[in-house]
Amino acid sequence: MKKPVQTTSQAHPWHGITPGEEAPSIVTAYIEIVPTDAVKYELDKESGILKLDRPQRFSSQCPTLYGFIPQTYCDELVAKRCAERTGRKDILGDKDPIDICVLTEKVISNGNLLVRAVPIGGFRMVDGNEADDKIIAVLESDLVYGELQHIAQLPRALLDRLKHYFLTYKQIPGEGKRSVEIAEVYDQPEALEVIKRSMKDYERLYGPKANMTESRARPARKARTRARAS
Repeated sequence: MKKPVQTTSQAHPWHGITPGEEAPSIVTAYIEIVPTDAVKYELDKESGILKLDRPQRFSSQCPTLYGFIPQTYCDELVAKRCAERTGRKDILGDKDPIDICVLTEKVISNGNLLVRAVPIGGFRMVDGNEADDKIIAVLESDLVYGELQHIAQLPRALLDRLKHYFLTYKQIPGEGKRSVEIAEVYDQPEALEVIKRSMKDYERLYGPKANMTESRARPARKARTRARAS
């Protein structure tokens, strides 16, 4: 048994928690929203505190647990994969962690918690010209969904409900129609590929090598600033 790590502060849900030792096959997911939420919660990226993003103005509610995979980032590699699969050349990453929906038969009353989830597929969603993948997963050992391994095993009605939510939850009457599409519904192997790419995108921007490069660059910037001041 591992000795517990002692800490005086709560870990940042995005940066301070790993995707899990078995990622991408089994991932840690941070849950922001549960199906009963009448308001939209979202992690404040700077503080790591779950904040009220906005009240849900309309009846759209996510039918599953919804959040993101820690230490992932949708940037160049995820965008490149989206461009390859859709044939579009203008795709960018949405600069957020990878979103994840987690299916469970249990009623979980509130978010701001971690769960272990098994990816079984996903939606290749494109919002404007940004890749905005939604990983579909099942709660590990869930009594109803836990044995599913492929997105095709989901009830068609549930899959349609998820599609409808993601295609409509950002649409606000009177403000013009947003260009949002689900360009592809993919199975487990592609979901694992997207997660791996998002982990690499995160490592490139926030990993030790990136931090080392940044720390080396600071003295040079300070020297240039002092030279200009003198």
